[in-house]
Amino acid sequence: MNSWWSGSTDQLAVCSRSALVELAAVLPATGRFVVARLDGTRMTDAAHAFYEFSDALLFPAYFGWNWDALSDCLRDLNWLPADGYLIVFENALQLLSSSAEDQHTLFRILYQAVRHWASPLGQPEGKGSPFKVLLLCDRDEEAALLRQEIAYAIHKMR
Repeated sequence: MNSWWSGSTDQLAVCSRSALVELAAVLPATGRFVVARLDGTRMTDAAHAFYEFSDALLFPAYFGWNWDALSDCLRDLNWLPADGYLIVFENALQLLSSSAEDQHTLFRILYQAVRHWASPLGQPEGKGSPFKVLLLCDRDEEAALLRQEIAYAIHKMR
């Protein structure tokens, strides 16, 4: 799984609990990393999602509590310097379950943040700080469904 951290093409990785992932297996052995653990059951709508992100990643007071502000903050994080970032979503199938449109918006924002950190402005591809997203589901079937939703959301933005 450590190769996932350093160069995998998976933008947003989805795993079921049967493929339980230990944090030590995901993170590199050295460096300073920020790990934010979020629970999809506490993020069933946009307002709660914004709150959980803000709380977990210590967003600054100017955070605007909307999708554009979330996108901006996830692509900045200068108040939280690190060698890399890992966002872990527990119970990912419940994430923004009240609105498929909001869920797709979040997946697109996360995808764009991963790509931004892989190649920030002025740096060559692959020279940025790793920013990875891991979505955990209870069962393999849920993980497969979530992968389809992510692929659909990302395809819609192109």
